[in-house]
Amino acid sequence: MPSSPLPRLLALDFDGVICDGLLEYFQTAWKAYCEVFQPATPEPPLGLAERFYPLRPVVETGWEMPLVLYGLLSGVADEAIRDDWPSLIPQLIAEGRVEPAQLGAAVDGVRDRWMAADLEGWLGLHRFYPGVLPRLHQAQAQGTDLIIISTKEGRFIQRLLAQQGLALTADRILGKEVKQPKYTTLGQLQAAHPDAPIWFVEDRIKALQAVQDQPDLDTIQLFLADWGYNTAADQALAAANRRMHRLTLAQFAQPFAGWIP
Repeated sequence: MPSSPLPRLLALDFDGVICDGLLEYFQTAWKAYCEVFQPATPEPPLGLAERFYPLRPVVETGWEMPLVLYGLLSGVADEAIRDDWPSLIPQLIAEGRVEPAQLGAAVDGVRDRWMAADLEGWLGLHRFYPGVLPRLHQAQAQGTDLIIISTKEGRFIQRLLAQQGLALTADRILGKEVKQPKYTTLGQLQAAHPDAPIWFVEDRIKALQAVQDQPDLDTIQLFLADWGYNTAADQALAAANRRMHRLTLAQFAQPFAGWIP
C-alpha cells in the first residue's frame, strides 16, 4: 500500500484521541440515567464511576453511556459488558423499555442545559491529552488540513476546541449530526481531495477495521491512538494488522515521518 511521509489531510477522532472526557462522561451519563430511569436517589452509588471508567471503550455513541450504567445497576457483570456489549445492548433496551433516540436525547439535553447554566464547569471536566493540541497547532501552521470526525455533537467539540485556541470552521468538525459511518465521511473527503494523502487517527479498533473493509479507501493510512479508549487486546490487533499503525502519544508529538516505523 502506498504511504506518504506527510499527510495533506489529517482526520482525527475527538474523544480518546484529542480529549479525555471521562469525568464529564460519567456525570452526563448519570444525569441522563436519572432522567430516563428515575432511580430512588439522585446520588450515584459509591464506586459506580470507578466501574464505569474502564468500560468506556465499549461505548460507540453517547446514548450507550446511560445504558452501561443501567446494565451495571441491573446486576450485569463488568466483564460481561466489557466482553459482550454489542449483544447486551438489545437485551438491556428491552428490559429497560427505552429507545436509543430517547437515551440520546437525554444525553444531549443534559449537556445543553449544563453548558447553558455552567459552561466553565462543563469545560473544566475535559482534559486534553498532553502534547496533542500543540502538535495540531504545529501541523496546521505547516499546511496540514485538520478534520475532526466524531460521534460527539459537533457543537460540543467546537466549544472545547475554541476554549483551547484551535480554530476550526464548522465544516471541519463532522460530528454525530452527520449521521453516517466514519468510513463514509472519509470516502467523501477522499473524493473531494483526490490528490491529498489522508491519514486517520482513531482510538476505536472497530472504526479502523470498518475503514479497512472499504476497498476504495486502501490508500488512507490508519492509526490506533493507544492512549485513548481501547484495550491491550485492541492494541495487539492493530500492531499485527498490516494496514494499521499503533501510535503512541510520544510518536504523535513527533514529525509525521516518525509515525510510521
